[in-house]
Amino acid sequence: MQSIPVDTSRLGALMCVVKPEPKIADFERKEVKKDRDGNTIYTVAVTVRQDGRRVSVIEIAVAGEPKGVAEGMPVKVTGLEAFSWVMGDRHGISFRAAAITSAPIAPSVSAGSKAGG
Repeated sequence: MQSIPVDTSRLGALMCVVKPEPKIADFERKEVKKDRDGNTIYTVAVTVRQDGRRVSVIEIAVAGEPKGVAEGMPVKVTGLEAFSWVMGDRHGISFRAAAITSAPIAPSVSAGSKAGG
């Protein structure tokens, strides 16, 4: 399966909408998916918005638990790759990243005006 690098700078503001959760490899045995090094794979649902268009949600897999990432937080995604997959008559795109971290929140204009009053 060939990976396709994704330019995250073109995806606009990225926001976590579902906190990191361990990815399940086998639902019957409740087995958690691991990478080659034994690290748990987590999935994080992130909103993306390109050039003022409608918002899309993508699930991104990442090895190891993304620390400090919670629902509603802006995030930074490093090393994002897309993969095309086919299973029987089903097909789609999946995403994997090297890291997902919390991003600094831009200061609010109204917050500065309250300090003087």
